[in-house]
Amino acid sequence: MKRITLFLICALMFSFSVFSQQTSNIKSSYFEIRKYYANPGKLPDLIKRFQDHTVALFEKSGMENIAYFVPVENNDNSMTYILGYPDEAARDRMWEVFLNDPDWKKAYAESIVDGALVSKIDQTFMTLAPGLNERMMPTNSGIFQLRIYTCFEGKIDNLITRFKDHTQELFERQGLKNHPYWLTSEKEGGQSKLVYLLAHEDQASFEAAFQRFLKDPDWVAARDASEANGKIVEKVDATFFKTLPFSPMK
Repeated sequence: MKRITLFLICALMFSFSVFSQQTSNIKSSYFEIRKYYANPGKLPDLIKRFQDHTVALFEKSGMENIAYFVPVENNDNSMTYILGYPDEAARDRMWEVFLNDPDWKKAYAESIVDGALVSKIDQTFMTLAPGLNERMMPTNSGIFQLRIYTCFEGKIDNLITRFKDHTQELFERQGLKNHPYWLTSEKEGGQSKLVYLLAHEDQASFEAAFQRFLKDPDWVAARDASEANGKIVEKVDATFFKTLPFSPMK
């Protein structure tokens, strides 16, 4: 009996240790999604600049590299990545350090000898969504979907509650993997959007699992109960991504 009890204690301690390591992978509290639109024919050069120089120089400047992606259907010649910072003020300081780094200036100048690589940059600032990042962080996902939820006015808290109480667990029931969840930082007090990454081993498996989720009676019941006082979600934007080889998140 003592041996069994000792074994169970050790197993629990090991599980807690693994859980702690998984959930502590991301150190930051303020985040930025940056989408780069490459000039025609320049996306391979842009990706190479990131791989050979930019990613390491971000880290040197104190930024946290979270993930680097290209869309599965890359119709706009783009790449998207996510950076983390200790806080909003640190973000600006770190970018100033990065932009003034002689190694970055040299790498940048050499990369644009035959023309600029980037035509436009989109930015989205975010913080971690409360209560939605307490599950074990998955690993080795083959395909990611970036999902952005725009809620009806005053409904974002209802959406967070539904995800915390039902949706995340029901995703996992179907084999879908919950990666980080964020809330956007909107200007002038606008309502935040929910942003998260959902993953699976490949796109076909993802789509089959998501269809099973939508038909799950427990999901239907949870959705209907949450919408007793009106619809919560106005719009969902979803894009499939695959990670680049140097992305920390896989």
